[in-house]
Amino acid sequence: MNEDREQALVFFDGVCNLCNHTVQFMIKRDRKDYFRFAALQSEVAQQKLSGFNFRSEDLKTIILLEDGEIYLRSNAALRIARQLGGLWPMFYGLIIIPAFIRDFIYQLISKNRYRIWGKTESCMVPSPELKNKFL
Repeated sequence: MNEDREQALVFFDGVCNLCNHTVQFMIKRDRKDYFRFAALQSEVAQQKLSGFNFRSEDLKTIILLEDGEIYLRSNAALRIARQLGGLWPMFYGLIIIPAFIRDFIYQLISKNRYRIWGKTESCMVPSPELKNKFL
């Protein structure tokens, strides 16, 4: 990774327990301090994403803004995995599977995430030591 590159922004469902745990997972493995985070429900997300054309269902998924490009669903997840420490970058090899197949699985999990993992009443508040990772 080019160290001069701008940091990538990850937008997530701030009231989803699975999404919040995923963000915590990413933070622990983000050895290059590459990612910054914002809840989809935040004003920051509205501002940063306002220049892109989204359908309402696109705003119910993980969104990665990297180098001026937007990535959704499995494309976002795989691009994120590619930047994490450990063996996680190996998962980027799954990009060879057609997106409609990857996204079908992604959407199955997404549609059931509240039922399985639950949700909170409000967005996660980061601890003081993690505050700089959130916009």
